[in-house]
Amino acid sequence: MGADADRWISREGCRRVLLVVHNVTAATRLLDVLPLFDGDPRVQLLVTCTGSSPFQGGVPELLAGTELPVLPWEQAVDTPVDLAISASYGGELHLLRGHLAVLSHGVGYNKRLATPGRQDARTPGRQDARTPGRQDAAAAPATATSVTTATAPPVFGLAPEWLLHQGRPLAAATVLSHPEQLARLTAACPEAAPTAAIAGDPCYDRILAALPHRDRFRRALGVGPHQRLVVLNSTWSTRGLLNDALPRLLPRLASELPADEYRTAAVLHPNIWYGHGPGQVRAWLDRARRAGLVTVSPLDAWRQAIVAADCVIGDHGSVTYYAAAVGTPVLLGAFPSDDDHGADSVLDPASPVAALGRAAPALRRPGRAGDLRAQIDRAIDTHAPDRYARLAALTSSVPGESAALLRRLFYGLLGLPEPGHGPALLDPLPLPAYEPAERTAPVRVLTRILGTDPARVAVVRHSETGPDDPVGDAADDADAAHTAVHEDTRDPGRLRVADVIVRHGPPDDPRVGPPAAWTAEVLARHPYCRLAVWVDGPDRCVVRTRSGRLVRLRAQPGADGRTDLTDPAAYASALHGWLVMQGASSLPTWLVVVTGRAHHQVSVEHAPR
Repeated sequence: MGADADRWISREGCRRVLLVVHNVTAATRLLDVLPLFDGDPRVQLLVTCTGSSPFQGGVPELLAGTELPVLPWEQAVDTPVDLAISASYGGELHLLRGHLAVLSHGVGYNKRLATPGRQDARTPGRQDARTPGRQDAAAAPATATSVTTATAPPVFGLAPEWLLHQGRPLAAATVLSHPEQLARLTAACPEAAPTAAIAGDPCYDRILAALPHRDRFRRALGVGPHQRLVVLNSTWSTRGLLNDALPRLLPRLASELPADEYRTAAVLHPNIWYGHGPGQVRAWLDRARRAGLVTVSPLDAWRQAIVAADCVIGDHGSVTYYAAAVGTPVLLGAFPSDDDHGADSVLDPASPVAALGRAAPALRRPGRAGDLRAQIDRAIDTHAPDRYARLAALTSSVPGESAALLRRLFYGLLGLPEPGHGPALLDPLPLPAYEPAERTAPVRVLTRILGTDPARVAVVRHSETGPDDPVGDAADDADAAHTAVHEDTRDPGRLRVADVIVRHGPPDDPRVGPPAAWTAEVLARHPYCRLAVWVDGPDRCVVRTRSGRLVRLRAQPGADGRTDLTDPAAYASALHGWLVMQGASSLPTWLVVVTGRAHHQVSVEHAPR
């Protein structure tokens, strides 16, 4: 690129397609459509950033990750292109020299957002960057049918303040996913209605295509067939789940949800990660993460998480809506009130997300112990798969067709026939890396002997994250209780009084292994510890008892031959409960470990020293 670029290129005559990034959130939608240009030697892809979003964290790394030529904004607006594709408004898009197509970066257009420079604007923006429609919005007459009122902020992506520059549409193509958006667009900004193109939702289509792989995504998160995955989702802004509800929920989830019956994951909006900083977000979630919460990447794994989920506790963000649209039970832990008016108005009341707020059950503030778990279980057990069918239909009027429709639109704007090498296709959602729960917070364990021939032991484990009692009334049904502590605990003082000390890692780790040596070392160092446990696989562990016996516990695979994904530390705790009640010399050859509704067949074998 540049004045002298023709001297250095190796292929001439390519049509230029410029991807216009505002922030990480908008960039994810551009990455969805990037494969539509794969395999076409007639196209040169370029990428730039407007610099207009207050959320610039993560953008340089994301641009570099595309491995495409990155143009500084000043050069991008000086470079003629055949097509520019954006997934947001804002910045000086009117300066681009080429056809502009604008996609939504969420599930349609739902939120109200004041343009930077408006007196009631609640989101900071670059004051030197002219925002579309900012100058002519004040002169635009208010209409009775507009979704923008005289006092409420305009609806982002549908109002003239965002869509017009000097009274004319910014975009040659305003991409919508459903006719209901066209109806609201026509009412709010009739000047832009001729640019509308209903071309589906590529993000939703990728989710739909991934639904058959739900079990794989669950296993990637360490979720077994008898476990429930609860996903916590927060959009950005002070109205989201993170601001108030999530800090209250996290310790209650750890204290009420048994660790081997539930798995929790957090999906937070990219603007949270990059507005506050990934390090700060991880610090906020530190206690919950040490208790087993998995934090899901906002770039490439959040869709897999909602496909895998049994329940989503969310708010008015797109992720919660997508979850409902694919039939997942939803509890609203935070949601703007219908009574919000004027500058406090957050949602267009005619939008699908506002309709979700009226249709989905609200999570009540938990009262007595067990109330939170009861609400989650009720939402799952009473959920009808078609509960949100009407809302799902509003997500896209052409589900599964966005790739074909968008490629046709883009190539029409480029003035090129579509590639003849095959149908337009989107990338499948990748299978995330395996991420089992590894709890470094102390774990309070209750055990109960259910039978002696064979040995059957019920185990209930809860991570300790705060002052809440992690066992509550369940202790009344237990034969014994003990504390298991990970060697990497933040509080090494807990190791001195731990009944069971646990470590996770490969058996050939030369720093601390092998397991026989480590377990002997731990028992020698901590005289009150009864069992030392080295978890060296997803279904197995090596255990040394206080009497010196070294055994391997191994869970048998399920009926389908797949590995049991329950944390093997639970099997060690079952063995501890058995030895406490039956005597240190009564080592069984098999254990049936019961966690909730699941029965795990665990062999107890002599381990070589």
